[in-house]
Amino acid sequence: MAYRAPVSEYRFVFDHVVGLKQVAATELFAEATAETVEAILSEAGKLCSDVLAPLNRAGDLTPARLENGVVRTSPGFAEGYRAIVEGGWVGMSADPAYGGMGLPISVATAVNEMMGSACLSLQLNPLMTQGQIEALEHHASDAIKEMYIPKLISGEWCGTMNLTEGGAGSDVGALRTRAERNGDGTYAITGQKIFITWADNDFAENVCHLVLARLPDGAPGTRGISLFMVPKFLPKDDGSLGPRNALKVVSLEHKLGLHGSPTAVMAYEGATGWLIGEEHKGMAAMFTMMNNARLGVGMQGVAVAEAAFQKALDYARERKQGKTPLGDGAIIDHADVRRMLAVMKAETFSARAIALACAVAIDMGRATGSAEWQARAALLTPIAKAFGTDIGNEVAQMGVQVHGGMGFIEETGAAQFARDVRVTAIYEGTNGIQAMDLVGRKMMDGGTAAYRLLQEVEDHAREARGAQPDLAGAVWHAAEALREATEWLVAQSANDRNAGAVAYLRAFARVLGAHFHLKAALAEPARLPLAAVAIKRLLPEHQGLIAQMREGAEGLYALSPDLLAL
Repeated sequence: MAYRAPVSEYRFVFDHVVGLKQVAATELFAEATAETVEAILSEAGKLCSDVLAPLNRAGDLTPARLENGVVRTSPGFAEGYRAIVEGGWVGMSADPAYGGMGLPISVATAVNEMMGSACLSLQLNPLMTQGQIEALEHHASDAIKEMYIPKLISGEWCGTMNLTEGGAGSDVGALRTRAERNGDGTYAITGQKIFITWADNDFAENVCHLVLARLPDGAPGTRGISLFMVPKFLPKDDGSLGPRNALKVVSLEHKLGLHGSPTAVMAYEGATGWLIGEEHKGMAAMFTMMNNARLGVGMQGVAVAEAAFQKALDYARERKQGKTPLGDGAIIDHADVRRMLAVMKAETFSARAIALACAVAIDMGRATGSAEWQARAALLTPIAKAFGTDIGNEVAQMGVQVHGGMGFIEETGAAQFARDVRVTAIYEGTNGIQAMDLVGRKMMDGGTAAYRLLQEVEDHAREARGAQPDLAGAVWHAAEALREATEWLVAQSANDRNAGAVAYLRAFARVLGAHFHLKAALAEPARLPLAAVAIKRLLPEHQGLIAQMREGAEGLYALSPDLLAL
């Protein structure tokens, strides 16, 4: 069966789990009423189910290719892109002053998940543009905003992010791309970037690259990096396109998955660029885009998990093999298959709720200026990114397992999900880097934001004990154990924190996932069996994860490179 956009699931999560009503109650987002959100989700669901989902397989079988310096996209992608831009979906959360919808990030995140489930390769294109729009809104000059943002919102132009270089990788400060002042307010950009998502296409008039580079007087490391807008075609004063800029696509990567999304090596050969923000302070501007992208990528993991689950569920209902306890013979009635499907469903719900809670915190921080909401958004971003993409990978692999031998056969489509989602745990900061960010920068407040969130989990669990004593008690005890683990963590050295970072992040996600499942079950008793799966079968992992975290770094360094090579 075809992909079915989970519109009703989003309505439920917004209404009963993450509290979208508080966002709509702010002056900034007053127009995001329940009726408006319902209409948006319904229309986006139709686009994803009817228009984008049929393109997913074509993108995998007929990858984007480079011909004589021109990127040719997969069959149907140009039409799919036009459907996205005609619906105004690129500028969902952009400023209405430039033609955007001005919707909360929460709603845009929901729509992006549905698009990612339908066709992740194509969804990456508007996601990059959305991130660029946000970076320009916060850091660009008025002239740049007026020139670029309306064109990006309309979809006439696309946006990209150029950070990575060969040999630099996650160490952005080691970049070698250089910028020279031209003396007329523009800059000459020279260097090479790798892993550039949607670096070019054949359906947008212009591709606008945000490029990190270093000026001659820039300090070493990240402190001396500047950010520049470097378009494929130089715009004239009236917004029409002038000559081609001195940049080119050198090659497209041959990738494990996401074949429909062209990932390029880009060369800049004295290309004309314009400064975004201040000289030597490009990382601050780029992080605005990266933080947007980190939540978006976390939701891409959820997107693939949802699509993989739907395909596995349909197959399990149809495939008959052996005797089952219920006598029908469909493999969904085998206990182990039912277990896999239950875990897939529970994990997808947890990851989705965490990501949307992060989005709500972003919206509330923006609408109210509250430092507490902003701190919560910062705390949840690495959890949403890492857990969402880990679950995307795990659920996609489990989907292959549900299919059995047929899952290893490409024609079923189960394997494509596993291939496509794999990179999400790597890009926009590997999940290990996300975990280290959580235990490092996000704990610079001494754990205050974490304790505040855990207190809410404990308070809710205490209130729920009358209705669900077993489940609520388990959630309360897990949150308390995580509180104690956090107290231990903030007292450790940076390297000991880093050694246990991944385990700590996963434990935090386990507690949050259980908390959201409990809220869902109290709001709708039919969800109680799924909540029991999350709380009784998955939540207990937090104990082992906390034990791992407390081991610190010493034991890891006892394993010398020579010992590892044995």
